[in-house]
Amino acid sequence: MTEDAAITLLIVDDHPVVRDGLRGMFESAPGFRVLGEASNGVEAVSLAAALDPDVILMDLRMPGGGGVHAIRELTRTGARAKVLVLTTYDTDSDTLPAIEAGATGYLLKDAPRDELFAAVRAAAEGRTVLSPAVASRLVSAIRTPRAPGSDTLSAREREVLALVAKGTSNREIARELFISEATVKTHLTHLYAKLGVKDRAAAVATAYERGILG
Repeated sequence: MTEDAAITLLIVDDHPVVRDGLRGMFESAPGFRVLGEASNGVEAVSLAAALDPDVILMDLRMPGGGGVHAIRELTRTGARAKVLVLTTYDTDSDTLPAIEAGATGYLLKDAPRDELFAAVRAAAEGRTVLSPAVASRLVSAIRTPRAPGSDTLSAREREVLALVAKGTSNREIARELFISEATVKTHLTHLYAKLGVKDRAAAVATAYERGILG
Protein backbone atom coordinates (compact mmCIF):
# COMPACT_ATOMS: atom_id res chain seq x y z
CA MET A 1 0.00 0.00 0.00
CA THR A 2 1.34 3.42 -0.94
CA GLU A 3 1.72 6.16 1.64
CA ASP A 4 -1.10 8.09 0.01
CA ALA A 5 -3.42 5.08 0.38
CA ALA A 6 -2.45 4.44 4.00
CA ILE A 7 -5.02 4.98 6.76
CA THR A 8 -4.02 8.10 8.67
CA LEU A 9 -4.28 8.19 12.44
CA LEU A 10 -4.41 10.62 15.35
CA ILE A 11 -3.57 9.02 18.72
CA VAL A 12 -5.22 10.56 21.80
CA ASP A 13 -4.13 9.40 25.26
CA ASP A 14 -2.86 11.18 28.35
CA HIS A 15 -0.07 8.62 28.93
CA PRO A 16 3.06 9.22 26.81
CA VAL A 17 4.09 5.57 27.10
CA VAL A 18 0.75 4.45 25.65
CA ARG A 19 1.03 6.96 22.80
CA ASP A 20 4.58 5.84 22.04
CA GLY A 21 3.52 2.20 22.07
CA LEU A 22 0.60 2.78 19.73
CA ARG A 23 2.67 4.93 17.39
CA GLY A 24 5.39 2.27 17.21
CA MET A 25 2.83 -0.47 16.63
CA PHE A 26 1.09 1.29 13.76
CA GLU A 27 4.21 2.71 12.13
CA SER A 28 5.74 -0.77 12.00
CA ALA A 29 2.67 -2.15 10.21
CA PRO A 30 1.95 -1.58 6.51
CA GLY A 31 -1.07 0.49 5.59
CA PHE A 32 -1.04 2.97 8.46
CA ARG A 33 0.42 6.44 8.99
CA VAL A 34 0.36 8.31 12.31
CA LEU A 35 -0.17 12.04 11.74
CA GLY A 36 0.03 13.21 15.33
CA GLU A 37 -0.67 12.72 19.02
CA ALA A 38 -2.80 14.53 21.60
CA SER A 39 -2.81 14.21 25.38
CA ASN A 40 -6.43 15.26 25.97
CA GLY A 41 -9.74 15.89 24.27
CA VAL A 42 -9.22 19.60 23.69
CA GLU A 43 -5.95 18.96 21.84
CA ALA A 44 -7.64 16.15 19.92
CA VAL A 45 -10.34 18.42 18.52
CA SER A 46 -7.78 21.03 17.52
CA LEU A 47 -5.40 18.54 15.88
CA ALA A 48 -8.23 16.74 14.11
CA ALA A 49 -9.17 20.01 12.43
CA ALA A 50 -5.56 20.69 11.45
CA LEU A 51 -4.49 17.19 10.38
CA ASP A 52 -7.76 15.69 9.08
CA PRO A 53 -6.97 12.04 9.97
CA ASP A 54 -9.05 9.09 8.78
CA VAL A 55 -9.31 7.57 12.25
CA ILE A 56 -8.84 8.93 15.77
CA LEU A 57 -7.83 6.47 18.49
CA MET A 58 -9.47 8.08 21.53
CA ASP A 59 -8.95 7.40 25.22
CA LEU A 60 -11.84 8.45 27.48
CA ARG A 61 -10.67 9.65 30.89
CA MET A 62 -8.01 12.33 30.44
CA PRO A 63 -7.14 15.38 32.56
CA GLY A 64 -7.76 18.60 30.69
CA GLY A 65 -10.58 17.26 28.53
CA GLY A 66 -12.22 13.82 28.34
CA GLY A 67 -12.83 11.70 25.28
CA VAL A 68 -16.63 11.70 25.28
CA HIS A 69 -16.83 15.47 25.09
CA ALA A 70 -14.18 15.55 22.37
CA ILE A 71 -16.21 13.00 20.38
CA ARG A 72 -19.31 15.10 20.82
CA GLU A 73 -17.47 18.21 19.62
CA LEU A 74 -16.03 16.38 16.62
CA THR A 75 -19.52 15.19 15.73
CA ARG A 76 -20.96 18.69 16.18
CA THR A 77 -18.37 20.26 13.89
CA GLY A 78 -18.78 17.58 11.22
CA ALA A 79 -15.24 16.20 11.42
CA ARG A 80 -14.53 13.59 8.75
CA ALA A 81 -12.51 11.35 11.07
CA LYS A 82 -14.00 8.19 12.50
CA VAL A 83 -13.45 7.86 16.25
CA LEU A 84 -12.39 4.50 17.65
CA VAL A 85 -12.43 4.53 21.44
CA LEU A 86 -9.49 2.64 22.95
CA THR A 87 -9.71 2.55 26.73
CA THR A 88 -9.44 0.40 29.83
CA TYR A 89 -13.01 1.26 30.91
CA ASP A 90 -16.08 -0.73 29.86
CA THR A 91 -18.68 0.45 32.38
CA ASP A 92 -22.08 1.71 31.25
CA SER A 93 -21.18 5.25 32.33
CA ASP A 94 -18.26 5.18 29.88
CA THR A 95 -19.56 3.02 27.05
CA LEU A 96 -23.01 4.43 26.38
CA PRO A 97 -22.10 8.15 26.38
CA ALA A 98 -19.18 7.48 23.99
CA ILE A 99 -21.39 5.62 21.52
CA GLU A 100 -24.18 8.18 21.85
CA ALA A 101 -21.66 10.99 21.24
CA GLY A 102 -20.75 9.50 17.87
CA ALA A 103 -17.91 7.00 18.33
CA THR A 104 -17.67 4.52 15.45
CA GLY A 105 -16.15 1.80 17.62
CA TYR A 106 -15.16 0.90 21.15
CA LEU A 107 -12.27 -1.40 22.06
CA LEU A 108 -10.47 -2.18 25.28
CA LYS A 109 -6.72 -1.72 25.57
CA ASP A 110 -6.15 -5.42 26.10
CA ALA A 111 -7.26 -6.14 22.53
CA PRO A 112 -4.67 -8.11 20.47
CA ARG A 113 -2.78 -6.00 17.94
CA ASP A 114 -4.32 -7.81 14.95
CA GLU A 115 -7.77 -7.08 16.34
CA LEU A 116 -6.81 -3.43 16.79
CA PHE A 117 -5.49 -3.20 13.21
CA ALA A 118 -8.69 -4.78 11.88
CA ALA A 119 -10.79 -2.41 13.98
CA VAL A 120 -8.99 0.65 12.61
CA ARG A 121 -9.48 -0.58 9.04
CA ALA A 122 -13.17 -1.20 9.73
CA ALA A 123 -13.58 2.22 11.38
CA ALA A 124 -11.93 3.91 8.39
CA GLU A 125 -14.58 2.27 6.21
CA GLY A 126 -17.33 3.53 8.51
CA ARG A 127 -18.16 0.15 10.03
CA THR A 128 -18.98 -0.17 13.72
CA VAL A 129 -16.52 -2.16 15.83
CA LEU A 130 -17.27 -3.18 19.41
CA SER A 131 -15.40 -5.43 21.80
CA PRO A 132 -17.55 -8.39 22.91
CA ALA A 133 -17.87 -7.01 26.46
CA VAL A 134 -19.04 -3.63 25.18
CA ALA A 135 -21.45 -5.19 22.68
CA SER A 136 -23.05 -7.19 25.51
CA ARG A 137 -23.46 -4.04 27.60
CA LEU A 138 -25.13 -2.16 24.76
CA VAL A 139 -27.55 -5.00 24.07
CA SER A 140 -28.38 -5.18 27.79
CA ALA A 141 -28.91 -1.42 27.98
CA ILE A 142 -31.25 -1.50 24.99
CA ARG A 143 -33.29 -4.36 26.45
CA THR A 144 -33.49 -2.96 29.99
CA PRO A 145 -36.36 -0.49 30.59
CA ARG A 146 -35.38 2.89 31.96
CA ALA A 147 -35.57 3.11 35.73
CA PRO A 148 -38.36 5.28 37.18
CA GLY A 149 -37.17 8.85 37.34
CA SER A 150 -34.19 8.37 35.04
CA ASP A 151 -35.95 10.06 32.13
CA THR A 152 -36.50 13.20 34.20
CA LEU A 153 -32.77 14.01 34.15
CA SER A 154 -31.32 15.64 31.06
CA ALA A 155 -28.34 14.06 29.33
CA ARG A 156 -26.05 16.73 30.77
CA GLU A 157 -27.47 16.26 34.27
CA ARG A 158 -26.77 12.52 34.01
CA GLU A 159 -23.21 13.32 32.92
CA VAL A 160 -22.73 15.59 35.93
CA LEU A 161 -24.23 12.97 38.22
CA ALA A 162 -21.94 10.23 36.86
CA LEU A 163 -18.90 12.42 37.51
CA VAL A 164 -20.14 13.26 41.00
CA ALA A 165 -20.43 9.51 41.66
CA LYS A 166 -16.75 9.16 40.78
CA GLY A 167 -15.83 11.77 43.39
CA THR A 168 -15.10 14.50 40.85
CA SER A 169 -15.06 18.06 42.20
CA ASN A 170 -17.13 20.87 40.67
CA ARG A 171 -13.98 22.42 39.22
CA GLU A 172 -12.94 19.12 37.63
CA ILE A 173 -16.46 18.55 36.29
CA ALA A 174 -16.41 22.01 34.72
CA ARG A 175 -13.10 21.25 33.02
CA GLU A 176 -14.24 17.80 31.91
CA LEU A 177 -17.50 19.07 30.39
CA PHE A 178 -16.12 22.37 29.03
CA ILE A 179 -18.56 24.41 31.11
CA SER A 180 -18.26 26.91 33.97
CA GLU A 181 -18.39 25.97 37.65
CA ALA A 182 -21.52 28.09 37.95
CA THR A 183 -23.19 25.95 35.29
CA VAL A 184 -22.12 22.80 37.15
CA LYS A 185 -23.78 24.15 40.30
CA THR A 186 -26.93 24.92 38.32
CA HIS A 187 -27.08 21.36 36.99
CA LEU A 188 -26.57 20.02 40.52
CA THR A 189 -29.38 22.20 41.86
CA HIS A 190 -31.73 20.92 39.16
CA LEU A 191 -30.88 17.25 39.62
CA TYR A 192 -31.13 17.56 43.43
CA ALA A 193 -34.66 18.90 42.97
CA LYS A 194 -35.59 16.15 40.51
CA LEU A 195 -34.23 13.41 42.76
CA GLY A 196 -35.66 14.96 45.92
CA VAL A 197 -32.31 15.21 47.71
CA LYS A 198 -30.20 17.96 49.26
CA ASP A 199 -26.58 16.97 48.69
CA ARG A 200 -24.12 15.07 46.47
CA ALA A 201 -24.01 11.90 48.57
CA ALA A 202 -27.78 11.59 48.69
CA ALA A 203 -28.00 12.23 44.95
CA VAL A 204 -25.56 9.42 44.19
CA ALA A 205 -27.25 7.02 46.61
CA THR A 206 -30.70 7.78 45.21
CA ALA A 207 -29.45 7.45 41.64
CA TYR A 208 -28.06 4.00 42.36
CA GLU A 209 -31.29 2.97 44.14
CA ARG A 210 -33.34 4.00 41.13
CA GLY A 211 -30.94 2.41 38.65
CA ILE A 212 -30.05 5.72 37.00
CA LEU A 213 -26.35 5.04 37.54
CA GLY A 214 -26.59 1.33 36.79
